[in-house]
Amino acid sequence: MNRPVHSDSLARIVGAWCGAGLLGAALLSAPAMAESGAAAAKSNGAAVTVTDPRLLTRSGFLTDYGRLKKADWGEGVECWRDAGLDARQYDKVMVSRIVVSLKPVDGKETLVDPSDLKKLTDYFQDALVKALKPQMKVVTAPEAGTVMIAVALTSLKPTDVKRSVAGTLIPYGFVAEAGSGVAKGGPAGSTPYLGETGVEMQFLDATSGAVLGECRDTTVGRKYAAEMDANAVSTWASGYMGSFQSWSYAKSAFDKWSMQVAQRFAALRGVASGK
Repeated sequence: MNRPVHSDSLARIVGAWCGAGLLGAALLSAPAMAESGAAAAKSNGAAVTVTDPRLLTRSGFLTDYGRLKKADWGEGVECWRDAGLDARQYDKVMVSRIVVSLKPVDGKETLVDPSDLKKLTDYFQDALVKALKPQMKVVTAPEAGTVMIAVALTSLKPTDVKRSVAGTLIPYGFVAEAGSGVAKGGPAGSTPYLGETGVEMQFLDATSGAVLGECRDTTVGRKYAAEMDANAVSTWASGYMGSFQSWSYAKSAFDKWSMQVAQRFAALRGVASGK
């Protein structure tokens, strides 16, 4: 597996193509990176990953893709739920084992260390449990009043760290990279070689097996801040650092989806997401 580039090394690299290096020193010093990482963690992945509707998957995991519609509560998530659902009758949640399909790259199979996949699925399962636990009892076996969440990670693809590093070492190459997402029809702030993470999620009555709802999303990483707002520096620094780690964007997507699921459950059940 590729090794991540340390923040002090990255600061020197960026400083080299930032002229006097003042921008690199200000944004990419070790303290600045720590602060940016903390800000990204608070955003639960929302800043550094973005939905790419062109890449939404149809793996066969869900029952009916034709009824999925873009949700008004998510960045680009498509969902469906049973019109007769009374979410208030569910106060327990169970997360089933997560299945994974890897995305071929240039027609070739993606080779991944199995231990990496286990770490990723464990991370996502833990993120869902942590997000939902404040408002619902987490159980490990079906019982009355339990929603079971079944998850498939689709088109999973790691960041190509070597190509990202190569792009960084080209003088002013970041200028071309920063605009490449939109130029190729993708989301602003995205760039080639970053990871891709698709999810298809099913919500079932744990005892009857009835399908209560379904959702899907596919995100790509943002190496560059897409908008120049108050959080742009944090988004840029966090996304930039993520491009030097194979699975950083996948974990950010898991954090975001876990947060969205918990917030949506709370809204449908009429409770606070933190209770």
